[in-house]
Amino acid sequence: MQFFSLRIPVWSTISLSAVLSIAPWGLSQEEAAIKKSYTYKTVGECKIDADVYQRGQEKHRPVVVWIHGGALIMGNRGQIDRELLRKLLEAGYVVVSIDYRLAPETKLPAILEDLEDACKWLRLQGPELFGINPDKMAVMGGSAGGYLTLSSGFRVEPRPKALVSFWGYGDIAGDWYSRPDPFYSKQPAVPKAEAYRAVGDQVISESSAKNNRHRFYLYCRQQGLWPKEVAGVDPDKEPRAFDRFCPVRNVTAKYPPTLLIHGTKDTDVPYEQSELMAKELDRIGVQHELMTIRDAGHGLAGAKPGVMAKVHERVLAFLKEYLVSKN
Repeated sequence: MQFFSLRIPVWSTISLSAVLSIAPWGLSQEEAAIKKSYTYKTVGECKIDADVYQRGQEKHRPVVVWIHGGALIMGNRGQIDRELLRKLLEAGYVVVSIDYRLAPETKLPAILEDLEDACKWLRLQGPELFGINPDKMAVMGGSAGGYLTLSSGFRVEPRPKALVSFWGYGDIAGDWYSRPDPFYSKQPAVPKAEAYRAVGDQVISESSAKNNRHRFYLYCRQQGLWPKEVAGVDPDKEPRAFDRFCPVRNVTAKYPPTLLIHGTKDTDVPYEQSELMAKELDRIGVQHELMTIRDAGHGLAGAKPGVMAKVHERVLAFLKEYLVSKN
């Protein structure tokens, strides 16, 4: 059992884009040249895609699955930290960034099925399509992507070898999500009609900022409706229905080694979410670390370049230990 806490002072101001962590990262010509896109699943008329990044044609390389954030309501697979991507590729990993169907048009059970199917597709098709070793798979993601990362620790079989959750969460039914949020409630109220105009009936697997779906998210946080709108279940009426959706309630001895990274002044996903996950991992005896970034906001908003470099360094060391050295 391993517990590690690193406190790094960060002074930051929090913008809406940082809070939502949905701003896409542009790709250089070199990065675009090493990217190939695949459709890993089709549901009705909705194609669900994955971008595969790799350098060279070596076989049996370890693979890192990246899952974007956006509250499960918005975002797309293009939202990946370019600097982290570059470092992962230089370290010899194949990186696969996946889309998944978005809420509220698609509810959480189906979103989690997309996660499972993406990992299954990688195991079955990845060795032939892009030369991965399916037995050396790690999953990582930020915010809602961190939640899905932690969910993969008990929903994906065979289990990933390692998980990295950037400011993610293990509980989706607590007061922080199921009650009006103090931080978001200070902002001008989003009218109900405007919120629901931002979403619709068509199933989608990616969105951009121009879709205005963040207004629906803001409405959900102001009203405490996120769990009900995303999962399709009211946590007040059916609290046990959320057992199968919450990683913190599903930690067993089989849970993968996990690295948690979180800022203490996160106004979107409380730092307590990573603390609670670390406490449960510790109780069960699962290898884990909690990297605490003191005074940082969501997405480590305002962090100095040196801080992010230390975070990336720790991520690479963690992957090397559990994805390469031990396998």
